Order: sequence, then structure tokens, then C-alpha cells
Amino acid sequence: MKLPIFVADAFTTKTFHGNPAAVCLLENKLDEDMHQKIAREMNLSETAFIQKQHPTDNFTQSSCFGLRWFTPVSEVPLCGHATLASSAVLFHKIKNVNSTLTFVTLSGELKARRAEDGIILDLPLYPAHPQDFHEVADLIKTAIGDTLVQDTCYSPDTRKLLVRLSDTYSRSFLENLKVNTQNLPQVENTGKVKGLILTLKGEAGGKTQAFDFYSRYFAPWVGVAEDPVTGSAHTVLSSYWSQQLGKKNMHAFQCSSRGGELEISLRPDGRVDIRGGAAIVLEGTLTV
Repeated sequence: MKLPIFVADAFTTKTFHGNPAAVCLLENKLDEDMHQKIAREMNLSETAFIQKQHPTDNFTQSSCFGLRWFTPVSEVPLCGHATLASSAVLFHKIKNVNSTLTFVTLSGELKARRAEDGIILDLPLYPAHPQDFHEVADLIKTAIGDTLVQDTCYSPDTRKLLVRLSDTYSRSFLENLKVNTQNLPQVENTGKVKGLILTLKGEAGGKTQAFDFYSRYFAPWVGVAEDPVTGSAHTVLSSYWSQQLGKKNMHAFQCSSRGGELEISLRPDGRVDIRGGAAIVLEGTLTV
């Protein structure tokens, strides 16, 4: 069997920046274990599988598809950057004629719509609740040592732990911070935490572009030591920083070595629009 496959860098307009995701188009159902084998072969933080909902559908004309995401070791319930990459492939490579696409996923229906300067994802917004520091002190100590922490919150919907670093730190501190992810699955093995968000309040503009907040994201529990730009983490970050800053519209930057920008708008219906660009860097055929 031969499958069309693409790699797109998401939340950027430049190749080799943002977060790369593989996107596989499925004309027919795939053996269940084959999804994971392909994701392991691609060895990116996520591989997305776009599935036609009905035999009469086609990737150019139809507006609703199934969508699943796999890391090299497991399926995940939500992945923003691979959804953005999937939308970019359908819009820009397959030339899908619709202005809005709907994806049926483990996180419900997600929508992606064309915008002049990118693609806008309609994603869930997940609240982050205050977390007793002492309950997660070992995890935090293992990850970032004696780095000063200003706030800790937890998102039960996503099982992500949000750790806000002290406002005394700068963006460069977060960018250069050495984070020990190797031992985290041993320190936290209850299943409560599946992802660690480190975040920092933004800085005013000047020589550099102004951002409302910065972040980095780590998920060794699902086989991703550090994810370069993470849409799912921003479903939690958007909720937290909107409350902290009193803003509905925010500009965020994820401070990985690749880096990525996200434009965020909280919606009246309790969801969040996240806008970003994507650069398709590879297209080919996968033989399985």
C-alpha cells in the first residue's frame, strides 16, 4: 500500500522553524497498529492521520474528516500543531475548496479556517487550577533545580502541569534553561501529569518583538522530551494568562530552539482561536 505523506513546519512561515509534523492521507482504513508503526518511523513529535469520513468523500471537495495524532510511542487526545499542519496540507497542497474544515477527533470537533496571514484553529479552552506546590515539588526540582517558581497550576482535562517562573527572569533565561526530562517519568509515575509547561510573563517591546507570555513544553511521558511549539499547551496557557493579564487577545512565543509564534483570541463560547502559519517542507509516498 502506498500512502501520500507530507511534513509541515507549524506555527511558523519559515522552513526549519516551528514544530514539524508528518501528515498522512488515508483513502481507506488502516490497520490499527500501523498508525503507531508509521509514527515511530517518522519519529517526529506527532504524526497526523487524516481519514475520509465516507467512501464518497474526497480530500479536495469534502469539508469534514477524521483526524488522529500519534507520537512515536502513543496516541494523544489533542495536538494543535499537527492539526495546523494537516489543515495546511489540505488547503495548500491538496487545494481543498472549502474555507473551513472540520476534524472529528478524540477532543471533539475541531475547526480550521483560512485567514489572510495563516490558518485559525478553533480549539477547546482548558482551565488551570491552583496546584499545591509541595505535591509537585519533586517533579519541579528534578526538572529545573532551584529555579524560582512564582505559580503552579494543573489542568485536569489535559493532565498538564503549568509552572510559572519568577517574573524576575527574562526570556533569555527561559530559552537557555537546562531542563532534565529524562527522569521525570520515574519521579511522576501516577498518571496525573502527562506534560510540563514552563511559562514566563512577557516583556515590553523594544529591540525585540513584544509578546504577552513565553513558554516551553516537555512531555517525556508520551515520548516527547521537548516539543518545539505546542498548540495543546496553549489551550491551557491561554486560559491562565488571560486571567493573569486581563486580556482576551494575546501574542505568544514558545522559546524552543526552533521557536514559534501564536496569535490567541479567547472566544465568547468558551473556546480559543489560535492562529499560525505553516511551511510544507516535504511531500512523498509512504510504502507500507
